[in-house]
Amino acid sequence: MKKIVLVVFAFASLTAATAQKKKKNFDEVLNRAGDHIMLQISSDHWMGAPDSIDRHIKSLSRGGNIYVMMDKPFKGSPQLSAAFGIGVSTSSIYFKNMSMDLHSLTTMLPFNNLDTSTHFKKYKLSTAFLEIPVELRYTFDPAKENKSIKLALGVKAGVLLNAHTKGKSPEDKNGNSINSYTEKENSKRFVNSSRISATARIGYGHFSLFGSYQINSIFKTGTAADMKLLQVGLTLSGL
Repeated sequence: MKKIVLVVFAFASLTAATAQKKKKNFDEVLNRAGDHIMLQISSDHWMGAPDSIDRHIKSLSRGGNIYVMMDKPFKGSPQLSAAFGIGVSTSSIYFKNMSMDLHSLTTMLPFNNLDTSTHFKKYKLSTAFLEIPVELRYTFDPAKENKSIKLALGVKAGVLLNAHTKGKSPEDKNGNSINSYTEKENSKRFVNSSRISATARIGYGHFSLFGSYQINSIFKTGTAADMKLLQVGLTLSGL
């Protein structure tokens, strides 16, 4: 009888310890870092740009994004989680021998070809959006997410904060420097005031590759060709 009691007691203790360990592991998953801060640097491209514009866009156009996220694992499947947050996304498209007039009173946004005219040595269009990103995430090892492969699909919606062009160092048509002043022009008139983008990430630990593709047009309907922003780059996440 004593042996039976000892066996039952030992089994009960083992079961309780196992359950406690599972609960602890699950609690660790629920309290994991969850990529709450995401910093992104990107290579930026205008998809659908007509050749008259595309040939003037420099390949080193770039952007930077920062988001604060909340990550909520699913209780029934801790590998899966939903995340949402808020942040700012910026993009700078650099042009060669081209300018645009954001203050123009015309219906269409003027893109000026300056191949044979005075132009700025450095010229860009920069935009900044306040965005709300939402992601569905999958972490292969949620208990050790810092050493796990991660996948994420999502969407983000944003509102325009700022749009401006900036030109530096005017040159003549032969590339000779004229002077060294900087010209900046702010206007939201032609740029779409809202943006919706589809997103995807794949990575390991705190680093991942990401892509973001704008679903609606960069510019307001009827003011320019139907061009969309593509960002491809690196994400540093954690905390």
